[in-house]
Amino acid sequence: MGKDTGFLEIDRRERDYIKPGERLKNYKEFVVEPAESELKDQAARCMDCGIPYCHNGCPVDNIIPDWNDLVYKGDWQNALEVLHSTNNFPEFTGRVCPAPCEASCTLNLIDQPVTIKSIECAIVDRGWKEGWIKPQPATHSTGKSVAIIGSGAAGMACAQQLARAGHAVTVFEKNDRIGGLLRYGIPDFKMEKHLINRRAVQMEAEGVTFKTSAEVGVEVSFSALRENFDAVVLSGGAEEARILDVPGAELSGVRLAMEFLMQQNKRNAGDDEVRAAPRGTLSAEGKDVIVIGGGDTGSDCVGTSNRQGAKSVTQLEIMPQPPEKEDKAMTWPNWPMKMRTSSSHEEGATRDWSVLAKRVIEKDGDVAGLECVKVEWKDRQMVEIEGSTFTLPADLILLAMGFTGPKKSGLLDRAGVELDKRGNVAANTSNYATSQDNVFACGDMRRGQSLIVWAIKEGRQCARAVDQALMGVSELPN
Repeated sequence: MGKDTGFLEIDRRERDYIKPGERLKNYKEFVVEPAESELKDQAARCMDCGIPYCHNGCPVDNIIPDWNDLVYKGDWQNALEVLHSTNNFPEFTGRVCPAPCEASCTLNLIDQPVTIKSIECAIVDRGWKEGWIKPQPATHSTGKSVAIIGSGAAGMACAQQLARAGHAVTVFEKNDRIGGLLRYGIPDFKMEKHLINRRAVQMEAEGVTFKTSAEVGVEVSFSALRENFDAVVLSGGAEEARILDVPGAELSGVRLAMEFLMQQNKRNAGDDEVRAAPRGTLSAEGKDVIVIGGGDTGSDCVGTSNRQGAKSVTQLEIMPQPPEKEDKAMTWPNWPMKMRTSSSHEEGATRDWSVLAKRVIEKDGDVAGLECVKVEWKDRQMVEIEGSTFTLPADLILLAMGFTGPKKSGLLDRAGVELDKRGNVAANTSNYATSQDNVFACGDMRRGQSLIVWAIKEGRQCARAVDQALMGVSELPN
């Protein structure tokens, strides 16, 4: 697999970035495309390790050693075919997936995993460049129709698979463009949106119909969908954001991260400023910004704030600071808890851990600061440290504290499906069926907030379940 001694001879080398001073001037992607020779060298590092633990780490079941070997041999077109056999949208995952496959790589035992994510992205980008990626319309029509609610990664993957199986698929999206959080939650500097548009064109050529500005449960009747389609798939995501429940949190300068990120993405798309900001325009320009939440969404707020010209950016996390390195014997091949510094952090931000927000400080009717206290964790219980209270200046506080599940008003209230204990739509991973006949659920709406690779995986599996329910048998991959 690859070059027998490649991992001994060649060091890991990640993709280079355009320098922060240059990339902060715009919202474009800033990854420098590696040379083909360099990619072949990196693919050559893939070991014939017997048990490919990268398979265990990849939720979408990418056949990683095979396409690494094909890249090493220069057979890019077959590498693309292998990659697409498990993943509908590798240009998405190759940009925004955190790469749990690399954490599971055998070479990660010495902190030198194969650059799987970079190679994956290079394969699909080359496929588009060479014109190898074309629509794959079904050879026959089943006469069955499926409505898919939500056009994020799960909904898109489910729609494409079902269309290729010969079903008439209509995707309903409440926003004015398809893509869900791929379009409006992920900044353009991490993934430019022409990538989504390009896939949409392919899917339309395969028979998928997209209906935008069509919120089911509001503009579109859910009961009408059940009457007019043979099956309905719920893939609307987990958009109920966790809120800050402290005095002063109602002030206009305290806003949800998704509202902030969505506005900037809409500006980048050329949308009207007023239409993009129903609660008022948000900007970090010249402001002291505090981001509450230490995850990827918080990191995205950091990068966006710096591009808008923030005076300062501080990111707070309630959990303790993770270790610089994981204990391999304890964690490998599972995803480790360790210190992670994103490209946005490298662009400039102050980070602090074990911090609890206590009160938003008000001045002249708006945000002036944030009162905080340091905490420690004892027996999984959070305890405030006496005498550790401190105050940070703030003009804008962005809440990136995660999501509690799908929104209940509108769609789910109308659908009448049972929910699980966490408030997600109840459905198993065997048939993805909900409590309502011919209604299925997948992605974050079913499993809760998760990764794009899980969304694609569930969309593909749900498509097979729907196909089997409609036809009695399915040839779609599981």
